[in-house]
Amino acid sequence: MSLPKDVALKMGLAHKLDPEDLGDLNELSIWLEALLHEACSIWEEDGKLILLYNKHLVERVNGLKFEVYSNEHPPPHFHVKSPNVDASFAIDDCRKIDGKISKRDHLKVRYWHQFSKPKIIEAWNSTRPTNCVVGEYVGA
Repeated sequence: MSLPKDVALKMGLAHKLDPEDLGDLNELSIWLEALLHEACSIWEEDGKLILLYNKHLVERVNGLKFEVYSNEHPPPHFHVKSPNVDASFAIDDCRKIDGKISKRDHLKVRYWHQFSKPKIIEAWNSTRPTNCVVGEYVGA
């Protein structure tokens, strides 16, 4: 995902910027703070350092947290968390893959999914590391 620098800095997404594009010490400190405290980590592969996003918060709705994790297993899916919910759902059709959720909360997830599927796909595709066994979402 390519964001304009000013947008990334304002939205707390500085860790997604190339440090070569940062202009001053203040921007570099925002970038470093994001690397240290955002949901990402550094992985070394064949002597090259790679930035991985461990979790990507897609949205919070009525106490439900919708997230996508990097380097996941098939099928492409998203996670829903709350004090009473810990479940994963397929991006394609919102079928429950795993976890526990009440019928009421499941209806909320399905309703949210029908309007937010493009957000989930964008989050999924923007967080795929190069060695992800699933790759980008290209489904319907």
